[in-house]
Amino acid sequence: MFSQTTEYALRAFIYITTEAPRSVRLQEIAGAVDAPARYLAKILSQLARAGYLTSTRGPAGGFALKPQRTPVSLATVAAVFAPATPPRCLLGSGPCGSNPDCPVHQRWAPIANSMSSFLARTTVEELVTSRPTT
Repeated sequence: MFSQTTEYALRAFIYITTEAPRSVRLQEIAGAVDAPARYLAKILSQLARAGYLTSTRGPAGGFALKPQRTPVSLATVAAVFAPATPPRCLLGSGPCGSNPDCPVHQRWAPIANSMSSFLARTTVEELVTSRPTT
């Protein structure tokens, strides 16, 4: 569903949110989300440029959440790496609904729309606060 870049971004952003308000070092994040550190550094830099994270260099540096006026949805984080697009046809016939003869459209469209809605309405903060404690 997502590119590898977007998956790493979402996992890292969720991890950083769990550690808020402290600044988290790149190596710690990479280990926690099982991502290559050099690649993850570029991803986190993009999130910082987009205004969702702060980045601090030096021995006490790392990445931290930038205070937001509104909660950040999964779709918002994903959009930094891939613009939002209409749901795709399950059979690869372009955007869902563009082929009126599609044999799966009646069943697939509600699922695709539900997934899009889930991503748009689910905030990272909700996911973090609803996690079971161990």
